[in-house]
Amino acid sequence: MSKFSNKAQDELDEILSQIRDCRICADRFAKTATKHDPRPVLWMRDTARLLIAGQAPGARVHESGQPFTDPSGDRLRDWLGLEEDRFYDRDKVAIVPMAFCFPGYNAKGADLPPPSVCARTWHKEIISALPKVRFTILVGGYAQKWHLGTSLPVSEAVADWRRYVDQGVMPLPHPSWRNTGWLKRNPWFESDVLPVLRAKVKEVLDDTDDTGHAA
Repeated sequence: MSKFSNKAQDELDEILSQIRDCRICADRFAKTATKHDPRPVLWMRDTARLLIAGQAPGARVHESGQPFTDPSGDRLRDWLGLEEDRFYDRDKVAIVPMAFCFPGYNAKGADLPPPSVCARTWHKEIISALPKVRFTILVGGYAQKWHLGTSLPVSEAVADWRRYVDQGVMPLPHPSWRNTGWLKRNPWFESDVLPVLRAKVKEVLDDTDDTGHAA
């Protein structure tokens, strides 16, 4: 490992330590139906080449402490063409949601949105501490709004994927079961988007040249 990598990882570790101790949303979470404590779910190293920017941990991930340990994760891994061992290889894959903690449920049992204060507080620092990222996958509208600086509906952003992929970015719908109907209504996602997505992910993860150039 290079001196640069050691320094970069030290800087990232310091940020992650601060996030683990973060209690900005403690009062907010205490007022939810779940009344849970903050538990930031962090999954990244400075060597990561693939960035998966999601929404926020769900209840199962809050319990496991590992991102995407739920049916949404199963679907996302299928979309990416990755087995669990490659998906969870922190040396190559960073998973950075727009909020690091489970936001909780409201009184009706519905998911609460990721608190925007999390991204405002930590996101720029985290992204800056991942200097080797070559391809970014934006899962859902919250990640797309922040990373693309757009308020486009998710369907429109995903439909315009060809414009973004050349910029090293791929917008995706959320892999939740709630989007099964959308996937059936938009078969082009599976036929046109997924082959390109899987090929790009494989290219980025298979490259063994730390300089970022093709091996």
